[in-house]
Amino acid sequence: MSEETPEQPVEGEEQQQPESAAEQAPAPEERASARPRRAQAEPAEKPVVVPGADLEVDIVPEGVDPLAPLGAEAAYSYAEDEEPTEPAEPDAIEEVVAVEPIEEVAIDLAAGARYRATGKRKTAIARVTLRPGSGTYMINGRSLEAYFPRETLQRNIRQPLETVGYEARMDVIARMEGGGVSAQAGALRHGISRALLEADPNLRGELKRRGFLTRDARAKERKKAGLKKARKRPQFSKR
Repeated sequence: MSEETPEQPVEGEEQQQPESAAEQAPAPEERASARPRRAQAEPAEKPVVVPGADLEVDIVPEGVDPLAPLGAEAAYSYAEDEEPTEPAEPDAIEEVVAVEPIEEVAIDLAAGARYRATGKRKTAIARVTLRPGSGTYMINGRSLEAYFPRETLQRNIRQPLETVGYEARMDVIARMEGGGVSAQAGALRHGISRALLEADPNLRGELKRRGFLTRDARAKERKKAGLKKARKRPQFSKR
């Protein structure tokens, strides 16, 4: 048997193969130009936007209400050299507003004149008697200042007589029953106003307009079953 010998490459063919491979492979410059220019095609990086960077800093000095109107900030100085001016402190005791007296009031101040009426507020009842005098108050045998120590209640009780201009010409004698301190003060004021109406019926329009004859019907709402108070409920427990 004859052994087959592998074919030896021809010298001419060996030289042609590298030349053809070299011809097929593109030059480095051509490969660089053939690549897509990603660096140029990519868009530039977007700048980081900080929310609120365009807003101006608003510094509120200590003691200034930021929700106050713009005109209220004029009283404070923002300069470094000048010290902020402090607002004027309100008076500790508010001034009592003078009650405008009713004109053309004609009440008979004879020695035996007596004007009686009943005033109510909540569960308090005041039976009031007006008589000519020097403007003193006698409530259950005690003075007005001793029975009602609060100045606010005293001022409210004196309003009806101050309105008609007889605060220093008539005495008030009252008998109080039921209610608390505030309720009794409202009942006494209501009783004095109704007694003045008995003295002069022409005062009805002015006293009604100022609200002295209107009985204050506000009262505590009653407790409901299943609730702690009128509307307060027990705490809800899911488990």
